[in-house]
Amino acid sequence: MKLHKMHGLGNDFILVESINPDEYDISVLARKVCHRQTGVGADGILLLLPSSVADCQMRIINSDGSEAEMCGNGIRCFAKFVYENSYVRKTKFTVETLAGIVVPEVVVVNDEVVGIRVDMGAPHLQRHEIPMLGSSGMVINEPIQVFGEQYDITSILLGVPHTMVFVNDVEAINRAVVGNAIEHHPAFPRRTNVNFVQRINDSEIKVRTWERGAGATLACGTGCCSAAVAANLNGLTGKNVTVHLELGDLFIEWTSETVFMTGPATYVFTTDLDVRDCMV
Repeated sequence: MKLHKMHGLGNDFILVESINPDEYDISVLARKVCHRQTGVGADGILLLLPSSVADCQMRIINSDGSEAEMCGNGIRCFAKFVYENSYVRKTKFTVETLAGIVVPEVVVVNDEVVGIRVDMGAPHLQRHEIPMLGSSGMVINEPIQVFGEQYDITSILLGVPHTMVFVNDVEAINRAVVGNAIEHHPAFPRRTNVNFVQRINDSEIKVRTWERGAGATLACGTGCCSAAVAANLNGLTGKNVTVHLELGDLFIEWTSETVFMTGPATYVFTTDLDVRDCMV
């Protein structure tokens, strides 16, 4: 199988084109190709598929084999690939995902995609939408207990569930311990992504993410969007925020109707891998 490695600010993916997913155990395939010692290595795989309701379809399978509804960094990589490889030649097009129709817009210079602005849709703020157990209403600065310590969280759904913890220093947090514990907290029946957020000023934040199904990653697009929304809900920033990540920045705009994310995507390499043992 021909595999294309890409990344969005270090959040890396293997894009698979022209695949019939019924011929493979997709969960096994993802675990095989994403393995960083015996496979290609990635946080997840992106399947490029035809769609009857959009210009194309993207499925996202995490490195642990679970399927995600949506991925912000993944959709930028996906948009760059489908445009530059002529699957779609419109600069603004529609992509079917499990979270609904997503609309990326590519910025093209000399036929190369140099940036992508994505309409990520409106955030869902009610507890039952996330979903999270408890009384009805929004989850803003709400305490939960982890390892006997209190963490104040803000949770929303933006394609996938995200929980934000505002801290003084994101680098001081042990994501593998605290992030994993919050991800699997019994309050979240479908688990949750966890973002540790540090306010810099009214228009800048720093984010470090523990992703559901992938662990600590260098970037998370839906997480950055969710962190920007949560920062505004908590009165910490305005609605237009630059999010600083380990390898670069994303620009997030929260309008009255939707959230826009603007950032880069990078092609790394193309390779072949024998995946016959993943066939059904």
